[in-house]
Amino acid sequence: MHTIMNTLKIVSVSKGKTMRDFIAFPKKLYAGNGQYVPDMDTDVRDVFNPAKNHGLDFSEVEGFVAYRDGKAVGRVMAIINRHANEKWKSNVVRFGYLDFIDDDEVSKALLDKVAEWGRARGMDTVQGPLGITDYDKEGMLMSDFGLLGSMFTYYNYPYYPMHMERLGYSKAVDWLSIRIAIPKELPAKYKRVANLSAEMFELKVRTLTKKEVKNGYIHKIFDLLNTAFSPLFGFSEFSSEQAEEYMNMYLPLVDMRMIPVVENAQGETVAVAVTIGSLSHAMRHCHGRLLPFGWLSLLSSLKWKHEDTV
Repeated sequence: MHTIMNTLKIVSVSKGKTMRDFIAFPKKLYAGNGQYVPDMDTDVRDVFNPAKNHGLDFSEVEGFVAYRDGKAVGRVMAIINRHANEKWKSNVVRFGYLDFIDDDEVSKALLDKVAEWGRARGMDTVQGPLGITDYDKEGMLMSDFGLLGSMFTYYNYPYYPMHMERLGYSKAVDWLSIRIAIPKELPAKYKRVANLSAEMFELKVRTLTKKEVKNGYIHKIFDLLNTAFSPLFGFSEFSSEQAEEYMNMYLPLVDMRMIPVVENAQGETVAVAVTIGSLSHAMRHCHGRLLPFGWLSLLSSLKWKHEDTV
């Protein structure tokens, strides 16, 4: 007598096996895929940790893993950002970290779980993929599946948006990831506009030092981001604690020459370009782990073998 098992269960993430499966599942799903860039294991784990993620000061999150006959077949994170809901006068539960095998039962069960979790907390709308903030990964890839991903954006298989359509989800907004080839010489019209703008508005461009950033300039940058990003879809302001958190996370990785700021005659910061060298190949090489030798791949990419993309 043969017994066929096909039981699907959605399990809340806690410490131990469920956390390990939540972190490891996409690596198994995308094994052999040349475009997928994994998250750092520690970064995913820290999302759940209030001591490491100040977004949890005003947000609630819960992770879920889908198991079929004991094997992980999908994952998702449910998120309620209270600041965003207050700003946009909404009752939205967000979903992020969504990954699943090509099986409608799995994707439906995961998103139904997010809806159920949100409904129990007074929410009436589901949106995603979103994170807590706009510096978390957001959006779902709709085309260009053959291009290498980045450490700041989601990569997904072409079947993902097909599942969303079949489940009755509709597109809320378009986000574009744009690749620009840098010319050897800046076109003359760009120089003219830049020089004219600087003269008319008494602007100056300068490079910060890491010491300046640590001594408080980081808050000028995030005050500017809060003002500039305010109209963006689903945006909620970064807190001063989050500004410090991002500074500690990314300052060791950046070359300050690639973060120019523009100041006016009064010394106010009116523009900034936050630019970081691509770590896509290094992240793929270390499989999202710093130990035992993942740190060497990242250090090599940052210090010696620079990639040609920022």
